[in-house]
Amino acid sequence: MKNEQIPLKNYAHIGDAVWEVFVREYTIQKTSNTKILHKITTDRVNASFQKEMLDLITPYLTEEESEMVRRARNLSIPVGRKNIQATYRPATAFEVLIGFWYLCDKVRLEYFYNIIRETEYFS
Repeated sequence: MKNEQIPLKNYAHIGDAVWEVFVREYTIQKTSNTKILHKITTDRVNASFQKEMLDLITPYLTEEESEMVRRARNLSIPVGRKNIQATYRPATAFEVLIGFWYLCDKVRLEYFYNIIRETEYFS
């Protein structure tokens, strides 16, 4: 299967894992205390934080990427998460982008990682 044929939900699936690895790489540079590692990680690997990251990078997206975000926000939401759609949908769109860049354009992924690293969230 070519990368262009991968369903958006699959990009989100891999994007979730790739984002967590990015965050964990950051956290291991900060401390070796397991409680603090866990706290730093869970503070950044959740729907609310991922929504904030999408808001941060949105001005830098291409038209194609913005269209992908629009389509990803319209993916069906699991029943248990319907009450937090305003948070969950953008977080899923963020994961779709991360997954897409990871599989199709690692240079673009690194570009956005650099933007994110420059924020107060990763200083």
